[in-house]
Amino acid sequence: MANSDAMRGSSDERERTGAIKFLRQAIAELRKVVWPTQEQLVTYFIVVMVFVVVMMTLVSLLDLGFGKLVFEIFGHNNKQ
Repeated sequence: MANSDAMRGSSDERERTGAIKFLRQAIAELRKVVWPTQEQLVTYFIVVMVFVVVMMTLVSLLDLGFGKLVFEIFGHNNKQ
């Protein structure tokens, strides 16, 4: 148990990474990324937009329905 990461991390201090080294590592990681093609990007965009429109419609209909329900329940008290 003495060799665990928790034990080692608490006893010795870690060396901070310099700005230049950090930028080099970040650029190296970005080179490993598999970027989508334009066709994939358009497809993803359309899928996301359709999903957003469907969710907006669902939330709007629920809001309208609950609003009408609340007015039905609490709106008739003014007739007395």
